[in-house]
Amino acid sequence: MNDMKRIIFLCHGNICRSVAAEYIAKDYLAKQGKAEDYEIISRALSHEEIGNDIYPPMKAALRRAGIPFGVHHAAFMSQGEFASADEIYYMDESNAIRLRRMFGSLDHRCHQLSDYLEGVNEIDDPWYTGRFDEVVDQLRRCMEHIF
Repeated sequence: MNDMKRIIFLCHGNICRSVAAEYIAKDYLAKQGKAEDYEIISRALSHEEIGNDIYPPMKAALRRAGIPFGVHHAAFMSQGEFASADEIYYMDESNAIRLRRMFGSLDHRCHQLSDYLEGVNEIDDPWYTGRFDEVVDQLRRCMEHIF
């Protein structure tokens, strides 16, 4: 376990973007034969959805993209998880603001995922936009750059 690189994907509620990123990353790494080199988790930066499963329209988008996923219970980002992460990826500026409030500052381990997508400022929350398939596509493209 000590040799594994620990990566955390973050979003507001951990029922759409971050959990999709978690499963997309796991699928990508499995296909590359590198799954055993990483521990991938996703977490929320708010308490609103704690315990909830993946939002049904996001499940449908993951299915359409052929991304396998399991049973999920949204969980809140802890101080210990933050401290132990090798890399932390968040979705938008609102997430960055919450991270700074919770942990003081963003260090070299923290990255906004849209930095890996040309012409995209943020990974928009599909809970509000309804663009679940677009978010899945954006997250898939990000994984190619991260790994």
